[in-house]
Amino acid sequence: MNASSDKIAARDLSSALALGAIVAVFAWLSPDFLGARNLSMLAIELSTTAILALGMFCVILPGHIDLSAGSGVGLIGGVAAVLITNAGWPAPLAMLAAAALALLIWNLMGRVIVAEKMPAFIITLGGLLVFKGLFWLVIRNATVPISPAGAPNILARLTTTYLPPALGWALAAAAAAFLLGSWWRRVRRAKATGSAYDAETGFLKAFLGAQAAALFVAVVNGFRGVPLPAVLLAVSAFVVVILTEHTAFGRRLYAIGGNEEAALLAGINVDQTVVLAFALMGAAVAITGFMQTAYAGASTTTVGDLMELDAVAACVIGGTSLKGGRGTARGVLFGALIMATLLNGMTLLAVSPEIKYIARGLVLSLAVWLDTRLSR
Repeated sequence: MNASSDKIAARDLSSALALGAIVAVFAWLSPDFLGARNLSMLAIELSTTAILALGMFCVILPGHIDLSAGSGVGLIGGVAAVLITNAGWPAPLAMLAAAALALLIWNLMGRVIVAEKMPAFIITLGGLLVFKGLFWLVIRNATVPISPAGAPNILARLTTTYLPPALGWALAAAAAAFLLGSWWRRVRRAKATGSAYDAETGFLKAFLGAQAAALFVAVVNGFRGVPLPAVLLAVSAFVVVILTEHTAFGRRLYAIGGNEEAALLAGINVDQTVVLAFALMGAAVAITGFMQTAYAGASTTTVGDLMELDAVAACVIGGTSLKGGRGTARGVLFGALIMATLLNGMTLLAVSPEIKYIARGLVLSLAVWLDTRLSR
C-alpha cells in the first residue's frame, strides 16, 4: 500500500469516526434523535443535500465548480410554485417547464465556460447573484404556496409521500442484490483479466451496504414507511454511479480532471464533456429545487440558501478532490450523510441560525483543508 492509499484510508476512517461521534453526541443530547420519526425526516433532508451533491460531483470531477446551485434551487422551485399557484398550470406541466429551464440554463453556463475559457468559479459566482435576484423577482419577495386552496398536488406530495412497508422491503432486497451482484462481477472481472482486487474487502463493503439498506427500511417502517425522496436519491445515485463508473463519459470526466491537456491529446472532446456535466448539474438543481420547495411547503426567499456550500462540503468530505480527477459517488453520499446529520441534529436541538452557519463554515473549511493535505 502506497502513501496515497494510506492517506485515503486515514481520511475514510476519520470521516467514519466523525459521523459516529456526531450521531453519539446528538443521541445523548436528544433521545428523539434516533427515533423513527426523526430518522425519516433525516432521510428527507439527506436526499435533498445528496442529490445536489451528486450533481456537484459531476461538475467537480473535470475540475470545475458551481457556486450558483443554491440560488438555482430556489429559482427553479419558485418558478414551479408561481406557475402552479399564480398561473394555474397543472403541477406536472409546471415542474416539467421548470426542469427544462434548469437544463437550458446550466447547459448555457457550461457552453459559456468552455467557449470563452472562463473560470467556472467566476461564471457561477455571477450566476449565484443573478439567479438569486431572478428568484426574488419571480416570487415578488413573497411566500408562494405550492398547493393552491390547500389542494395537494404532485409537487406538494414529493416530501409527504411514503411507500408501503412491503414495497420498502422489496427495494431493500433490490439494493442488496445490486450491491452483491456488483461485487461478484468485479470478482469475475479480476479473475478474467488477472488484475488485483481485494474480494474480501469488497464483499464486506457490499454486505454492510445491504445491511444498512435493511436497517434503514426497518427503522423508517416504524414511522410511515420509506419516504419518496429516499427513492429519488437511490435512483439519482444509481444513475450517477453508472455514468461515472461504467461509461465512456465517466472515464472522460476523470481523465479531464486528472490532466486536461493529456485528455485533449487522447482525443477526448473536453468541451462537450464539460457541457454535459453542467447539464447533469442542472437536472440535480431541478430535482433538489422541487424537493426543497415541497419540504418548506412554499417558495420563500430563503429556499436554497447556501446549499451549494453543503454540496461542495459533501463532495470533499467524501473524498472528491477540488482539483478534479478523484472521487466516487458513494463517497459523496457518505459526505452528504455527515452534513445532513449535523444540520438535522442542530435543528432538533433548536440551535440558533448563527451557530448553524458557524458549524457549516467550520465543516467546509476542515474538509477543504483535508483535501489540500491529501493532495500533497
